[in-house]
Amino acid sequence: MNPQEVTKESEKLSYQCDICKKFLSSKGNLTIHKRIHAGGKQYHCDICGKPFMVKSNLTRHKYIHSEEKPYFCDICGKSFTQKDSLTYHKSIHTGEKPYHCNICGKSFAVRGKLNSHELTHTNERPHQCDICGKSFSHKSGLTYHKSLHTGEKPYHCDICGKSFVIRSHLTSHELTHTNERPYQCDICGKSFSQKSNLTTHKAIHTGEKPYHCDICGKSFVQRQHLTTHEFTHNNERPYQCDICGKSFSQKCHFTHHKYTHTREKPYN
Repeated sequence: MNPQEVTKESEKLSYQCDICKKFLSSKGNLTIHKRIHAGGKQYHCDICGKPFMVKSNLTRHKYIHSEEKPYFCDICGKSFTQKDSLTYHKSIHTGEKPYHCNICGKSFAVRGKLNSHELTHTNERPHQCDICGKSFSHKSGLTYHKSLHTGEKPYHCDICGKSFVIRSHLTSHELTHTNERPYQCDICGKSFSQKSNLTTHKAIHTGEKPYHCDICGKSFVQRQHLTTHEFTHNNERPYQCDICGKSFSQKCHFTHHKYTHTREKPYN
């Protein structure tokens, strides 16, 4: 990036933190950023004790315990525990993405997705694991990482009982039961049940690999593939066999290893 481009990008980050002097692109992002300095999570769930920085996040979390789904899609009738989930779902029907990144122009259906995306421009990693200290730019990355420590998978499919670490993974999984394929390639028309599969498919047409490793520069189509790759640099092996104790950096290698104990053939 040349000096002129750096100047243009910095002009778009106009909200400055009075503590560390870092610039953010919106007042909302500045508020979120300043919580890093403040520390502490003052809102606690009275059912499971889980702490939250923001009261609205606690309110959404409590729906998990009550199984209440107060947000209904007026197009297909599907219901959701979170308003953001409904908004994202409706964008599948309408194609609307009203939130735009001021730096690169990329559009999003939900403001929270835009906020997370903007961190990729600043290299900020505000979400830190309280177990090992590793930091992430996206909350979903931290959630997935912490599940490696805890084994927790709080989101359960009502149809088959399969559990997931992240709500969006459950939402994608549920489409496999309905045979719904809401994600359509605008180049060839092929449809997919999961957005990640569409992203991988479109890379065949475009060759785009937007996720880059900061250490070696290798690029990937999906963020999760980058996360898995990064383990090879820090020698982290989060997947441990509960039978023999052997550890692996990649889940696919761990899964294949376990078949050596069970003698079960993974592919029939």
